[in-house]
Amino acid sequence: MVDSRAEKLADILVDYSTRVRSGDKVSIRGSYVAEPLILALYRRCLERGAYPMIRADLPRAEPLLYRFAEEHQLEYVWETETWMADNLDVSFSIISDSNTRQLSRTDPARQAIRAKARRPLLEKLMQRAAAGDYRWNVTLYPTEAHAMDAEMSLAEYEDFYYGACLVDAADPVAEWRKVADRHRRLVEWMQDRNEVHIEGEGTDLVLEVGGRTFLPADGKENFPDGEIFTGPREDRTRGHITFSFPAIRGGQSVEGIRLEFEGGRVVEATARKNEEFLIKTLDTDPGARVLGELGIGTNYGITQFSGETLLDEKIGGTVHLAVGSSYPESGGVNQSAVHWDMVCDLRKGGRITVDGDVLMEDGRLLV
Repeated sequence: MVDSRAEKLADILVDYSTRVRSGDKVSIRGSYVAEPLILALYRRCLERGAYPMIRADLPRAEPLLYRFAEEHQLEYVWETETWMADNLDVSFSIISDSNTRQLSRTDPARQAIRAKARRPLLEKLMQRAAAGDYRWNVTLYPTEAHAMDAEMSLAEYEDFYYGACLVDAADPVAEWRKVADRHRRLVEWMQDRNEVHIEGEGTDLVLEVGGRTFLPADGKENFPDGEIFTGPREDRTRGHITFSFPAIRGGQSVEGIRLEFEGGRVVEATARKNEEFLIKTLDTDPGARVLGELGIGTNYGITQFSGETLLDEKIGGTVHLAVGSSYPESGGVNQSAVHWDMVCDLRKGGRITVDGDVLMEDGRLLV
């Protein structure tokens, strides 16, 4: 039986998040386990006169790629993918894992080879999105694997997830527009400010954001959403930060990460678990040791760590940093095949001050 909330989610994603129009070329990608949401999006795109294409994934295929492919195969990029990067109007990417740890034993060096080869695609899509020529959305379909990561039953996880999406509101789009209004006020407060100081347990970090643009994340590119973010100045970050939650990338969970910055670069990196993966990822290319994003979580409907970054970076009262590529629309210029978000919880004794004024205290936004 299809959960009616998936149908409501599809309405929001098509009409609010991406504004699908007649004639749009649309990609819908996700695992076959997300079939109810894939078909709901597909039908709505057809009804609006678009040209949707379903790109269903087989979850067990990716481990085979990293196990058996030679280097030239990892580097190969299909011409069709290049065409899509140049021509798609809209894309939906649905996180829908049946096993979130299936790549946990994969050599990170092989993952880095593939990431480098696909970097031009990422850069093209980010440039087109910044120019307004391409709309994208990343969302999630609840699965048993995601529920297990969050230490919930599937029913509990579905309630948790759809609650964060506000789909049960009488008018979900109106609620997301209220989120957009709150974000607008936060962005206005940040305008023309420069020095961001983050303090917390194991954390004393200074970033500079002067001349950069803070962007409101209110349900367009990510769903659920809830953050404001920018690209910090690439050569000004200094100090250290300890991340509260595991940072997950490519099926690997890295725990207890501590990063030390000088002159904008990571000069020392340690982790309690999977430190080798952390170091190899930071060594992917020169830009991987530079921050591409500073984000402040504002979704207070997400109250706990779930093991899925899409949700965890939005937790109200947290801050997240991404090593690697910047979003061009933020004014950031860092380039890398990596964009890896890591979350620091400030709800117990943390603080963010901006040019000496307190923005967040113990996880509470004071603006």
